[in-house]
Amino acid sequence: MDVSNAQLLLKRPVIVKAVVTPRWKEEAQQQLQSQINQIDDQLQQLEMQGQRMVVEVQKQSMQPTSPKVMQQVDNIQIQVNQKKSELLEQKNQILQQLQQVQMLELEQEVNQGQIDSFFRVQKGDNLIQKMQVEILLRDGVVEDIRGNV
Repeated sequence: MDVSNAQLLLKRPVIVKAVVTPRWKEEAQQQLQSQINQIDDQLQQLEMQGQRMVVEVQKQSMQPTSPKVMQQVDNIQIQVNQKKSELLEQKNQILQQLQQVQMLELEQEVNQGQIDSFFRVQKGDNLIQKMQVEILLRDGVVEDIRGNV
């Protein structure tokens, strides 16, 4: 094997950034609002499920006010409240993201996440430079590819 022509195919993370445009802001806000609506729906369903479970436990008992039944009802309420707290925390985080999106200035670049890319490396290549690649999107269209492709 001729070592001088040796190449490796490697995988690297590619940072995806977006230029803030009116369209991008609107889509981001709609997406976040949709997530908030889903959490609100889950909270409503959770409340109804909790009430149904309490009624069911009480129906199945001969003595709905017995200590055992009351303990079961308390356990149901504890579980419902824990789940409700988790959902409200998620909602709060999304509301903060929504506020951040609203404050972004037009033409500002924001991170959208990352994707993986494969690249070839050979003797003499600067691996650090080859690992630092970014894609810049404007309304979903690639505007720039930055770095050593």
